[in-house]
Amino acid sequence: MIDMDKRLADMPVMAERMDEIEAEYYNVWRRARTRWGAPMRLALPGLREVNLILDDAYWVCVDTARYNAPLLAWVDLQDQDRTNLHLPIPCTLNYYHISASAVRAKSLNLMHKILSDRLKG
Repeated sequence: MIDMDKRLADMPVMAERMDEIEAEYYNVWRRARTRWGAPMRLALPGLREVNLILDDAYWVCVDTARYNAPLLAWVDLQDQDRTNLHLPIPCTLNYYHISASAVRAKSLNLMHKILSDRLKG
């Protein structure tokens, strides 16, 4: 797997925003992580040449046609000592590409569907 920690540290951030990952998305990720480990890489159907890499420290959408260049990344996931499973996870959302906002919501929805389906199977 790519050394995404280094790549994210080296890439210039176009914009940085405070964000939250909804509890339902985060919870399905934690269940999948417990079963299959991390990092996890998902191809996202309908988002051509975009993969989502999920790790404990970050979730990052990469452009596979451009040598896995980050498009956007959820970083600084604040899940330490989490006791309320219904609350969203505060984080920072970094944008690395001008069109990255177009994949934000869709990538999370697809991740949730893919992981939920795999967990059921």
